[in-house]
Amino acid sequence: MKTASRILGSAFFLEGYEVQDAPRYGAERRGAPISAYLRASHQEIKERGIIRDPSLVIVADETLVPMPAASVLLGLSAQTMLLIHSREKPQVWRDRLNVEGPILTFLSSGGGEDKPGWRHIGTACAAAGARLVGVVSWESLAAALKQELAGFNATSLQENLDNARWAYDLMEPNQGIVVPGRLLSAGAFPRPEWVDLQYEDARVAAPAIHAVMTSEQVETGLWRTMRPVIDSAHCKGCWWVCSTYCPDGAIQVDETGRPKIDYAHCKGCMVCVAQCPNHAIEIIPERGAQSLEMAGKDS
Repeated sequence: MKTASRILGSAFFLEGYEVQDAPRYGAERRGAPISAYLRASHQEIKERGIIRDPSLVIVADETLVPMPAASVLLGLSAQTMLLIHSREKPQVWRDRLNVEGPILTFLSSGGGEDKPGWRHIGTACAAAGARLVGVVSWESLAAALKQELAGFNATSLQENLDNARWAYDLMEPNQGIVVPGRLLSAGAFPRPEWVDLQYEDARVAAPAIHAVMTSEQVETGLWRTMRPVIDSAHCKGCWWVCSTYCPDGAIQVDETGRPKIDYAHCKGCMVCVAQCPNHAIEIIPERGAQSLEMAGKDS
């Protein structure tokens, strides 16, 4: 994705845009997610850092969607175009994530001459994104690709060009669907709040285990010393993430598609807190749970 960002950024530059692209690495290990950010404007770009209000998000690996470290869902709005490399249909992802903006999916199998293989997925993503924004011509994209892949041999370079052309043509029906981002002012940003961690006596914090097995009849919620609480004001309703990753099936989904925590069996492992892409699940001590519920949080 680092190379894909550079290809698309170079194509924007050839079209006369000011460009800023930067990769973002996770842990330096095999399999860690990597993302890249790209800004393009006809004006000088002064903003730096993560794009928190993206116009277009391209996902090359669908398994990264529910991973908080990948930040796929960070800042998505009704105007954000979400393009996922997936065999699932767009409606499946819309139902899973409960997002308002447009969603497109495409799949590269590598099984035919007209489709790029996995080793060219970065090139395909860059080309698809170029067509979706509607301001990058094929000539500029091809020139940028040749520039960024200048070290490749002639055969590999031509394969990338062919695969980029396939993805570029594939997105023709949706050309220009991406809406340019709006200017954001930092003046309205809320100040960060300090979190005070309270010391608890072991007699309060230690779990109380009253049975040797976990079952529907045994309320394993008694094991919990810290409680996950869903903040309905921040919850986006992407029920598929938290309910799937709960190891005990203690997160259920109501008829409106909103997740609810079964505190009778929630053990307080906090896996849901770590997995929630929107950080809509808070952690509170058990002794403070009742007061928080009275303040209007979900239970």
